[in-house]
Amino acid sequence: MDMLLSFRILFFVLPFSFCVDLMYRVEESKNARTYLGDIAKDSHLLDRIPVQVQDQVTFSQLQGGSLKTLQLFNVTKTGKLYTAQSLDAENLCTYNTECFKMVDIAVRQEETFIKILKVKILVEDINDHSPEFPQEQISLEFSETDGKGTSSLIPNAIDKDVGLFNSQITYQLEDSLEEPFTLSVSKRVDGTATLEIVLKERLDREAKDSYMLQVVAKDGGFPSRKSILKVHIAVNDVNDNRPVFPQSIYNISIKNTHQMNVPVLTLSATDLDFGKNSKVSYYFSSKISDVARLYFQLNKEDGRIYLWKKLPAGQKKNYKLFVEARDGGRPPLSSIALVFVNVINQQNNAPEIDINFVSALVDNTATISEKIKVGSFIAFVKIIDNDFGQNGEVSCDLHHEKFQLRSLASKEYKVILKSLVNREAEDHYDIKITCEDMGQPPLKAQRQFSIQVMDVNDVQPQFTKKTFKFLTYENEELNFPVGFINATDPDLDSGGKLSYHLVSENKDKIPFQITNYGFISTIESLDYEQNNNYKFQVLVKDNGNPQLNNTANVIVEVMDENDNAPYFTFPSVNPFSLDVYYHPQSENDITTLRASDRDSRENAFLHYEILGGNDRQLFTVNPYTGAMSFSRTVYQNDAGLYNLQLIVKDSGTPVLSTSTALSLTLTVSNKTSKMFTAVNTQADNRIHLNLVIVITLAAVIVSVAVVVSIIICIVRCHNVRNTQHITETSSPNQSRSEKGHLISHANNLTALTLNSDETRNSTTASMMSKTQLYQEDELPVEWNNLNATRSLPRAAQNLGQIRTCTQTFWS
Repeated sequence: MDMLLSFRILFFVLPFSFCVDLMYRVEESKNARTYLGDIAKDSHLLDRIPVQVQDQVTFSQLQGGSLKTLQLFNVTKTGKLYTAQSLDAENLCTYNTECFKMVDIAVRQEETFIKILKVKILVEDINDHSPEFPQEQISLEFSETDGKGTSSLIPNAIDKDVGLFNSQITYQLEDSLEEPFTLSVSKRVDGTATLEIVLKERLDREAKDSYMLQVVAKDGGFPSRKSILKVHIAVNDVNDNRPVFPQSIYNISIKNTHQMNVPVLTLSATDLDFGKNSKVSYYFSSKISDVARLYFQLNKEDGRIYLWKKLPAGQKKNYKLFVEARDGGRPPLSSIALVFVNVINQQNNAPEIDINFVSALVDNTATISEKIKVGSFIAFVKIIDNDFGQNGEVSCDLHHEKFQLRSLASKEYKVILKSLVNREAEDHYDIKITCEDMGQPPLKAQRQFSIQVMDVNDVQPQFTKKTFKFLTYENEELNFPVGFINATDPDLDSGGKLSYHLVSENKDKIPFQITNYGFISTIESLDYEQNNNYKFQVLVKDNGNPQLNNTANVIVEVMDENDNAPYFTFPSVNPFSLDVYYHPQSENDITTLRASDRDSRENAFLHYEILGGNDRQLFTVNPYTGAMSFSRTVYQNDAGLYNLQLIVKDSGTPVLSTSTALSLTLTVSNKTSKMFTAVNTQADNRIHLNLVIVITLAAVIVSVAVVVSIIICIVRCHNVRNTQHITETSSPNQSRSEKGHLISHANNLTALTLNSDETRNSTTASMMSKTQLYQEDELPVEWNNLNATRSLPRAAQNLGQIRTCTQTFWS
């Protein structure tokens, strides 16, 4: 039973649940102009509005509500809420529901729409009605054959109060402890109760043929009210079956043009009793509303429901009909069926779209800030469609990547920001809201408007690149252009106005300046030799609020100009004296000239030359390394003082040079050739070289031949000795002179070998010493000839000795 009660409460309450901002209470029957509350204070809206503009905020009741609601309440501009008339809960609300009215309050600041407040006003029912039974006394009959649990229905009481507690009725049977009856109470679908007098035990008509019971109905108000139903019970046979409907709830839909002579619905209930107890009659329950009774009638004989009068057009209405099926028993038994009648309006009108924006609407364009947050409220959308049924059911859509339409209540929406906007990417949006009802055919309405995004300084200035590199020349005049720095800022007005500043990384002075257009120039002449590379930063700022900035790196490379002549570091003084002693075994290198240039690259690439004083072409200088050496063979007559003019040049444009004087005193060893002759030294040197090679090869061949000959001689001598020993054995008279002759030749052979080795060693040593002292093409002709004349006779002599030894040996 508790679960059934909870279900019925939810069934009546849920359809009337709304999302509310404020709620006030007022008792019914209060006089007009009863103060309900201060909306401005209770909503705390003024707490978020500056004090100086709070007097601009006004409150008003929206005109979209029903005329009846507007006649019930008044709202002042300052937000005070009053009743407009005395309120009667029984007329305003239905039975067993929370009695309230909703009022839409529009809050504006001058012409700017701030918010719509939904105010719920609870009309508190007072307990001014007592439960009433349809009659003061009824009569019941029980059969004495009825067993325990036999029951008989009695009418329930009705309380016209609408409050949940004031209309809640409880029943009890007074003084029933000694009586064989109890009272059974069960709730019905219409909120009323089914009352039954239940037999606790069998009756004995001979002992007692009648009973008088009192059923007390008490409401839940404070103080509570009650009424009494007297029940007279006669003991005889009774009607013990109630009519039964096939279903307890019916849902039907009719058009507002339904004909009055055509049944809306035919109800049929069955009763298992016989005779008059099974004859069913149909009646509207006492819980049916007066409006429903105004338009519907019920044939009590056959259960047909007809229209009593033509249904009104242009209004949406649903009706609830409570139909009671009652049999002919005494007392009658009954059951209740609930009929929902949905009136379909044949007229289908297109919905209307009403939009109130937070900002002022100019030329159908609203404005929002670029920094508006996602989910922010932009506009309130209200749909007006008074058609019935699906003709009045409206759905709205807003298809946009930045904005969204979100439902607030039935036919009420708000436009909110769906994703962040960026004015620099897009500053104007065209919005279209489309609403369509569910009619056949569906009717559509559209509302178009635009939204302009107002700029805020939210974009940092951006350079075209992080590092700028420039080349410039040294020695240029003041304000010489170096380069151009480019930064952009898509913000508008002051947010996009840029200024540039130079920032030194180590706080050193920067010899540059920059204009507000990004042009960099010099403020003084640059010197490559002092600093050839400058690194600093450029700071760019916009003029917005807050001010945003950015930095970029700048590298300026100073290009060198040939503005410094080279200078000698050796010789370090001018003139410079140098003493050189030449020996035939000396190397050709004399000294190395050294010079430097403060310029760089090709401007510092140096070349050395002998400018003068080298008439005998004795000296030469490597133009790249500065190495000074003898250019030819030095002779004794080359000794003397040479005043050489040396010059060093760079490779710049124009070429710069520096010269110096070198006083070179040459002393030549007396082992050097005495005189320099003008011959083709190069050709002679080639001849001398070939001669030396021939002599060397000849010496090697001779040496090999000598060694081979010595080996052969030794082998032969050994064989001769063996032969001599045999001869002496066979001819003892052989003369000693022959032996001595052999020994003498052997000794000469040994001496020859020694002479051959000495000759080879001497020749090789002589040639090596010559090669070490001079290049082959620089050997004097006289020395080559001398070697040839010295070595050839010895070789011939050795060959002659070898031949003599061989001939003697074989003789």
